[in-house]
Amino acid sequence: MYYVYVLKSQKYKQLKIYIGITADLKSRVAQHNNKETISTRFGIPWKLVYYEAFLHKNDAIRREKRLKVGTSAIGFLKRRIKQSLDSN
Repeated sequence: MYYVYVLKSQKYKQLKIYIGITADLKSRVAQHNNKETISTRFGIPWKLVYYEAFLHKNDAIRREKRLKVGTSAIGFLKRRIKQSLDSN
């Protein structure tokens, strides 16, 4: 199983999110919070606010790219999980 996930930084007052892909969701979130990931080390602590599961890696990669590049895709997702993004 492969996961596309969205993390929300609890450090910043303004919304700061990170989108990633992994085969081991629990371990990957722990890596982000243990400063093992360069791109997210300054936003610690991170909270998992959303994920999608895929059977095939290529499907997960396509979804991650769509969320990172397509402004309408991430905008739709932000509206869909608004409560999760607004809460601490």
